[in-house]
Amino acid sequence: MAKKLLIIGAGMASGRMLEELLDRAPGAYEITLFNAEPRGNYNRIMLSPVLAGDKTYEEIVTHDDAWYAEKGVRTVFGRRVTKIDRAFKTVTDDAGETHNYDKLVLATGSDPFIIPVPGRDLPGVLAYRDLEDTEAMMKLGAKPGAKAVVIGGGLLGLEAAAGMATHGVDVAVLHLMPTLMERQLDEAAGSLLRRSLEAKGIKIHTRANTAAILGDADAGVRAVKLDDGTELAADLVCMAVGIRPSIAVAKEAGLELGRGVLVDDHMATSDPDIFAVGECVEHRGAVYGLVAPLYDMAKVLAARLAGDTEAAYAGSVTSTKLKVTGCDVFSAGDFAEGEGRQEIVFRDAARGVYKRLVIEDDRIIGAVMFGDTVDGPYFFQLLKDGTDISDIRDTVIFGPTFAEGGAADPLQAVAALPLEAEICGCNGVCKGAIIEAIAEKGLTSLAEVQAHTKASSSCGTCAGLVEQVMAIELGDGFEAKTVEPMCGCTDLTHLDVRRLIVSQSLKSIPEVLQALEWKTSCGCAKCRPALNYYLLCAWPGEAIDDGQSRFINERVHANIQKDGTYSVVPRMWGGMTSSDELRAIADVVDKFKIPTVKVTGGQRIDMLGVQKEDLPGVWEDLGKAGFVSGHDYAKGLRTVKTCVGKEWCRFGTQDSTGLGVQLEKRLWGSWTPAKVKLGVSGCPRNCAEATCKDIGVVCVDSGYEISFAGAAGLDVKQTEFLCKVATEAEVFEHVEALLQLYREEAQYLHRMYKWLARVGMEHIQSRVVEDADSREALSDRFRFSQSIFQVDPWAERARRDVDAHEFKPLAEVA
Repeated sequence: MAKKLLIIGAGMASGRMLEELLDRAPGAYEITLFNAEPRGNYNRIMLSPVLAGDKTYEEIVTHDDAWYAEKGVRTVFGRRVTKIDRAFKTVTDDAGETHNYDKLVLATGSDPFIIPVPGRDLPGVLAYRDLEDTEAMMKLGAKPGAKAVVIGGGLLGLEAAAGMATHGVDVAVLHLMPTLMERQLDEAAGSLLRRSLEAKGIKIHTRANTAAILGDADAGVRAVKLDDGTELAADLVCMAVGIRPSIAVAKEAGLELGRGVLVDDHMATSDPDIFAVGECVEHRGAVYGLVAPLYDMAKVLAARLAGDTEAAYAGSVTSTKLKVTGCDVFSAGDFAEGEGRQEIVFRDAARGVYKRLVIEDDRIIGAVMFGDTVDGPYFFQLLKDGTDISDIRDTVIFGPTFAEGGAADPLQAVAALPLEAEICGCNGVCKGAIIEAIAEKGLTSLAEVQAHTKASSSCGTCAGLVEQVMAIELGDGFEAKTVEPMCGCTDLTHLDVRRLIVSQSLKSIPEVLQALEWKTSCGCAKCRPALNYYLLCAWPGEAIDDGQSRFINERVHANIQKDGTYSVVPRMWGGMTSSDELRAIADVVDKFKIPTVKVTGGQRIDMLGVQKEDLPGVWEDLGKAGFVSGHDYAKGLRTVKTCVGKEWCRFGTQDSTGLGVQLEKRLWGSWTPAKVKLGVSGCPRNCAEATCKDIGVVCVDSGYEISFAGAAGLDVKQTEFLCKVATEAEVFEHVEALLQLYREEAQYLHRMYKWLARVGMEHIQSRVVEDADSREALSDRFRFSQSIFQVDPWAERARRDVDAHEFKPLAEVA
């Protein structure tokens, strides 16, 4: 009969221990997993990319409900274990329920340290430990002019500050010490880090001692006061000044404690039937807060529970990486100055690169790197192995290629790494695990290795190293290109570029080309239009619209035809027009001798055959008649097709025409990744063909059914149902939020149905339908963008010479 194993805490350590145990001894235990949070295991160190907008919560979940069900793990989430009765071998949760165990694992993690200053309990003061904290900081970005103060300039505090800054929050960091991340960085690297963060708009205050947090219980926090009297306005205060092992339940149970729960090399506590793992543990005098040691502990504990009496944990040497701010930082070991120690320093001020190795007895004992951390794993392995570097001392600072005698093959150093060398720190994956997975499962691509081993599936900084391991093992069988780059000018994908534009606060094409190391000096006709769109979308009002990076149609605001003439389509709101508008169009047709006039499928009038030199005059006359551009040439809103609705049709249930007109007036002029067409039908008979549009609204007696991601071009596809709402106001908010999410996430030139296929319906519905705060924030961002870009180009350029806006460096792409 299987023994009962109870695990308290669903953090990263217990998650890895579960994986290892179920792999080693499936069926050996009847497992129950408790967690005070209302959810299971997720990669907590990836909360920073979630905050920065680089990932969603769903992407960092390590074990979902289906996994627990498949493995037979009983879950008790949203409950806190309050008591352990060692005599009767039971635990009691805060619902009063008692559970029996044969073996018990404590994985209670750590608690954030809250500095004891007045105001620490005010609404708006939080730590940075879980999803709720992350979501609170993300929501702050929806508030115009929002300000945040982060207390603590360590790794966690800087990640919190950088993440909020990407959402437009005005962030200040307070740090008691003179140097940021003083435990991980020396003064020189800390200074470079500070300069880099300040360049991104984050205010840094060192030697800053918090005296009080100001505000009241009703309105919440309003400012942070320093001991010198300085007050910094704040709508939110994030305390990130450290963590302490969470040991309350262990203390109440009478287990032996130090700073954490004391364990031996087998992860056993003072009670032989109770084990502990993770941040709550003290082992050989050390308490760890980084993920690699937690995974090492988890593997040992899983082995012990599976019956391996030899498995033992001897402690860990740790390294630190910081990437989320857009700053590459690495440190490991002891880098303090001391008698008998020597150091090797490399500086390249122009590139912002700094490397420092601390050496004692011909062995590396510490390493600090900023700006270029690619050799971090190499130095870390030398440090862990205690390698004698006397033979390579003169060249070691330049990395493995030079250190090993200038080998032409850069894979040589990777091939020399031992099997136990750590490749992925986020997920604790060693070189040997990757090689074993490749051999056993026949993996040939990075995506497959990520799926089976989790290596490089989190922050991604080790992807190059993983690919090098694969190249060594597979030779010609290695599929190096798993995704298509944006163009030949870069190895980055569209999504990589979008993410980096936001995370590195890049606001112009030259900045992008420089910061992201473009292979060409000025880009090409494929990447520049995409870059221009991504910049305008990410930084409305700050990024400058680069005319030469638009296609010819968008430069002259008309559609080029195969004979070199142009077509002009004025906007007719919801397909409605009047005799005055029709007369104005007729006059323009006669005046400029336009040869062809056609009614379009989008219920508008198209004038074809307009000469290029006549475009300014056509724009001017149509503008005087009250027309704005129909944007038939644009990657933006094209048409809103409507039926006559209940005013005229005996089947109509709502005013579909009026709703379509209002939607079009709200949405026109919005730049999008590809063209967008809408339809509004007054009843399910769907005369406006709403169910094959990018966004469709079908009116019914009880409200409005919203669907999206249809197509009726090269691909023919019916829309997918999004939601049903009761009022027109709800239609506006949902459609604006949906369009903004598409604008922010889709690849350039991808229609809405391709975006849906990539991100999935659950993601879109959660952001637009289920989460009201998210929907409101998206709608607010859309309206802000519209306040800048909803400008009629005809009125703006009617008296300008079109040729002045032709830019020859780009090919004229129709």
